[in-house]
Amino acid sequence: MASILNKLPRLPFSILFFFFISISSAELCNPNDKKVLLNIKKAFNNPYILTSWDPQTDCCHWYCVKCDRTTHRIISLTIFADDRLTGQIPPDIGDLPFLQTIMFHKLPNLTGPIQPTIAKLQNLRFLDLSWNSLSGNIPESLSTLKNLFDLDLSFNKLTGKIPSSLSQLPNLGGLRLDRNQLTGQIPDSFGYFPGEQPPSLILSHNQLSGNIPSSLSRLNFTSIDFSRNKLEGDAFMFFGANKMIQILDLSRNLLEFNLSEVSFPHSLTSLDVNHNKVFGGLPPAMTELNLQYLNVSYNRLCGKIPVGGALQSFDLYSFFHNKCLCGAPLDACK
Repeated sequence: MASILNKLPRLPFSILFFFFISISSAELCNPNDKKVLLNIKKAFNNPYILTSWDPQTDCCHWYCVKCDRTTHRIISLTIFADDRLTGQIPPDIGDLPFLQTIMFHKLPNLTGPIQPTIAKLQNLRFLDLSWNSLSGNIPESLSTLKNLFDLDLSFNKLTGKIPSSLSQLPNLGGLRLDRNQLTGQIPDSFGYFPGEQPPSLILSHNQLSGNIPSSLSRLNFTSIDFSRNKLEGDAFMFFGANKMIQILDLSRNLLEFNLSEVSFPHSLTSLDVNHNKVFGGLPPAMTELNLQYLNVSYNRLCGKIPVGGALQSFDLYSFFHNKCLCGAPLDACK
């Protein structure tokens, strides 16, 4: 600024004032990005939350928008908690090529399908379309978003099968598809995520059926929630001395396996298998676990609850409604 001052002729102060105002107010926002945002606003029926999206102002200063400090391209679009926003995600969303984050969250009147053009956004790292009223299938094309770290499509009305191609996302750290109406089996490909650490998988509150794929035993998952589905068979793939599972929720399914034969990983801190067909007993090795949550109720377990560790710190509701399980905190064994 000092160099500019030295080069300017000696002009009246009023002229200099307006000169510097024009410099400071120069628009930084890319005009193509601005046009796309205005199309998105129109598709959402000009909701109040986007009032600041005024075509006469710099879109880098708009609410719910973030620009890169160097390139001034739109890198983040976060719109949330507004029941006055209506409409569908428009195809224009795919024309913001520098987007790293999309969050359309708690927009109950956001309807229609997940827009396939999102797959054009190769810089995308966070895609959160949760707590809306989206419907239709999960697009296979999302598997092309190779930089994606977090994918959250929970609390919608999505139907159809889980695309097996989602396992091709090399950097995925978390996958949430819970609270939808998804059907079919968990893809066998989910045992082949290519990243160093497999993602946490939250697939609960759907209508998934069949056996849990044995291929999942290949990976060391740390957090799994498959609760409230119609899954059958065994769950051996999550157990073993060398596993790293910390949180495992398989509750309210149709799983049937012998808990006595399970080898528990020492990493396990939360286990919920309530409302299944689990049989056998509670092995003494469970006393060696640092359990912070446990629920084995509504199964077919028998025998005495081992004494020690954290087992007696849980109330009777963690154990009741089994075939013949006994011992504290349940009634004494006869």
